[in-house]
Amino acid sequence: MYTLFSILIIITCVLLILIIMVQNPKGGGLSSAFGGGNQIMGARKTSDFLEKTTWTLAIILVSLALLSNFAIPRSGNSEEQNILEEARPIDSDLEEDGIFEDVNIKDELNDN
Repeated sequence: MYTLFSILIIITCVLLILIIMVQNPKGGGLSSAFGGGNQIMGARKTSDFLEKTTWTLAIILVSLALLSNFAIPRSGNSEEQNILEEARPIDSDLEEDGIFEDVNIKDELNDN
């Protein structure tokens, strides 16, 4: 399932890049190629289509990124968990030496 989300995210990114590259930031680009405003797919209609497509792809990308979090494979016996458990000390050296045996926290707090 995670692989499916990854592939969909990559496809969405590529489509979004292509749609953005088609647009010209100063009003040119694909919309200026059609010329007059009286055509069926005139300059205004083309820029509206490109803008709606850009927003739609951006929303799809964010949604896929959020949904992919739930598809990330998680296992209880992961390698990272094992490494963390091995790094933790089983018995602390401080407890064995008895350094803190005569300290009473309540008395120390009441004195202050």
